[in-house]
Amino acid sequence: MTILGIDHVQLAMPAGREDDARRFYGELLGIPERPKPAELAGRGGAWFESGAVKIHLGVEKEFSPARKAHPALVVEDLEALATKLRAAGFEAVDASLPDQPRFFSFDPFGNRVEFMAAPPRLERE
Repeated sequence: MTILGIDHVQLAMPAGREDDARRFYGELLGIPERPKPAELAGRGGAWFESGAVKIHLGVEKEFSPARKAHPALVVEDLEALATKLRAAGFEAVDASLPDQPRFFSFDPFGNRVEFMAAPPRLERE
């Protein structure tokens, strides 16, 4: 038995804040919203998916944000995203390592989200 990958990451959110999720994940991060299956739509929340990037937000009755646990998203233009988030009123806290530019922010619900620079492409010989 071998684990082949991660299908999606689920984060919690409070009830009734789907528009806030759409602004952050859809508009600011540019991840399109995917309609939830009819069987799950009545539970609230929202799904954002683009290729292999799948972030699902589910309503949690006793909501508490994930301040430490987090998804880490690879970004093509890290500085542009940091600037965009700051302009929209979100934090972009530098957390770079010597060979890995990165920062973290918090979604509208207080969940931590990390953003990492895409590794440089290897040059072909």
